[in-house]
Amino acid sequence: MNQKIILNISGMHCASCVASIENALKKEPGIISGNVNLASEKLYLEFDSSKIEIIKVKNIIEKLGYTATEEDSKEETHEHHKEVKKRFSLALIFSLPIIYMVMGEMFGLPMPNFLEKNGAIIQLVLTTAIIISCFNIWISGATKLLKLSPNMDTLIFIGTAVAYLYSLTISILTLLGTKVEAHLYYESAALILVFISLGKYLEAKTKGKTSEAIKKLIGLTPKEATILKGHEEVKIPISEVQVGDIILVKPGEKIPVDGIVIDGYSGVDEKAITGESIPVEKKEGDEVIGATINKTGVLTFKATRVGKDTMLAQIIKIVEEAMGSKAPIQLLADKVSFYFVPTVLGIAILSLVAWLLLGQPFAFAITIFVAVLIIACPCALGLATPTAVMMGTGLAAKNGILIKSGKALEVARDVNIVIFDKTGTLTKGEPSVTDVINISAKNENDILQIAASVEKNSEHPLAQAIVRRAKESGVVLSKVEGFQAIPGYGVSGNFENQKVLFGTRKLMIDNQIEVTASEEKMVVLETQGKTAMILAKGKDIIGVIAVADTLKEYSKEAVETLHKMGKKVAIITGDNKRVGQAIAKQVGIDYVLAEVLPQEKSAEIKKLQIEGNIVAMVGDGINDAPALAQSDLGIALGSGTDVAIETGEIVLIKDDLRDVVVAIELSKYTLNKIKQNLFWAFFYNIIGIPVAAGVLYPFTGWVLNPAIAAAAMAFSSVSVVSNSLLMKGYKPKIHSER
Repeated sequence: MNQKIILNISGMHCASCVASIENALKKEPGIISGNVNLASEKLYLEFDSSKIEIIKVKNIIEKLGYTATEEDSKEETHEHHKEVKKRFSLALIFSLPIIYMVMGEMFGLPMPNFLEKNGAIIQLVLTTAIIISCFNIWISGATKLLKLSPNMDTLIFIGTAVAYLYSLTISILTLLGTKVEAHLYYESAALILVFISLGKYLEAKTKGKTSEAIKKLIGLTPKEATILKGHEEVKIPISEVQVGDIILVKPGEKIPVDGIVIDGYSGVDEKAITGESIPVEKKEGDEVIGATINKTGVLTFKATRVGKDTMLAQIIKIVEEAMGSKAPIQLLADKVSFYFVPTVLGIAILSLVAWLLLGQPFAFAITIFVAVLIIACPCALGLATPTAVMMGTGLAAKNGILIKSGKALEVARDVNIVIFDKTGTLTKGEPSVTDVINISAKNENDILQIAASVEKNSEHPLAQAIVRRAKESGVVLSKVEGFQAIPGYGVSGNFENQKVLFGTRKLMIDNQIEVTASEEKMVVLETQGKTAMILAKGKDIIGVIAVADTLKEYSKEAVETLHKMGKKVAIITGDNKRVGQAIAKQVGIDYVLAEVLPQEKSAEIKKLQIEGNIVAMVGDGINDAPALAQSDLGIALGSGTDVAIETGEIVLIKDDLRDVVVAIELSKYTLNKIKQNLFWAFFYNIIGIPVAAGVLYPFTGWVLNPAIAAAAMAFSSVSVVSNSLLMKGYKPKIHSER
């Protein structure tokens, strides 16, 4: 049985850590997928519980030197941040005298006699104290080296240990009376660890900010609910609310769970869930969403979804999974990261040997060796993609758009044709009868009576419109035997012992009924964008009923903006071509795919894909499921319904088609950020490692100080995360009333 779980991983420091965990899990039978997110320090795991137990997964991770837990403890995160800050503070305090001594020598600052005479001993003591305060880096680096899975800490450990032990050896020989002319590298080892600790502290702070969106969503959950037991109001914890409970919500209170209003009238602020800024009116029979705010009146509702089934819980789950997913562009970074640390170790050793062979002193070669190890930064590579994905999916969720994976982000950018379903997507899906035309019946009410009597058993929006019109006209419906729905064509049944057919021309032709009598009137109606349906009793056509559906408010604006973005736009409908073209003309759509049955929609999309198009399908998430699945990018409308959430790769919680534009625009923006991050991460290493290896020395006589290399390395990962954090200022170009 397939299961999904999120594990918290502690002890990771760079992209190499991510790669070693993922590669170890890939080898295990029963692991379907395992994505590690360095920014959130989580493992998003899908596994077959019949083949592997979660305890074994934890053991695999722990053998690599990391800790895996199922509980997401805020206290644990806070304690981790406190620990990182404490280590940096101690290292900084111990380093201040060393910094003064180094700066004093460089800038001619006054040097106290005590420091001048005992400089080497003081540096030894202070550097040792700094190493002790940062000993976790040494332990981690040494452990990973012994387990043959070196990571960033391994490079830092080798670099600082070589600098420290080399200097310690010189100091011991000097104390023993052996005269050795050599430079001491205590300050390099000390300052490297100070800058690394600073980098880890800043990284922990900035990484925390990238997951603010999910923290805010979790923070929306109300703590308690007021339930009615008879006439008594009882406050209970949210965890104790059950489906079927009657809940009372007063003005200003949060709605605790999802439900249906049974009494009262109020405006509800749904902005936190849907991004809609204007309060939504709620009355008896309307659905309410947990974590939204009741603004004006008192509402009584019946709980329909609680706990992990509420819309908020589903949104949190989707956003978390999206944050943990990998965009295809990250595969390059993952491959590089896996081989990165061993490659850097190799370059450092080659540089050491090369400079020694070129006749440089051992101290010079050691400086190069340490600088190469320290300048390398797989951290930036590991953070480049996940931080941008986390920010992008968080921004989308804030705007009522659920992007379910990093892959969806990348595909959305490349879409060149967007296909809209007609009913319920471009139109409101609330059609009304516009024309009842008599062909051979006694009167119009006769036509309405027969059509509505047959259609009363159907759930189709067109059927409901006809039944509604019949009731408004005072028509009494009759009993119909043998009702049958014929998807894409219409319905049939036995009315007063005669077979009745109601639907398309094709339905009539297939049943050998001549349609000439109704054709002229049908054409006129269809040219006006109305859906015209033929009513036949026995073998005779007795009437035509036309139904029209109104366009959604922002349909035209969304299509116009997609055109400005260079996208082609199509409409797909089961209606005939004339109706499709009339709707297309109203909103400015390029292509019409008409008379397409629900089961044929996916085949139409496949044809476009064969022609080389990257297709996005926008549908209501229920009858469009096969088409959404076939498309390169399925975008489901459906006000957050369970089916829509399961079907689309992007889910628009509001029925606002401008959000299709925002989703594509935001995807493009996020991908650009990922590319920027990866460029700087690669560029930094491509430039930094050769400079540290001494390629400039023959031309300038200059070599990179390992301490400066440490500062550059520490700030490179912080700069990548900071670039992702700049996404907070993003505003959609298409103006929505949010």
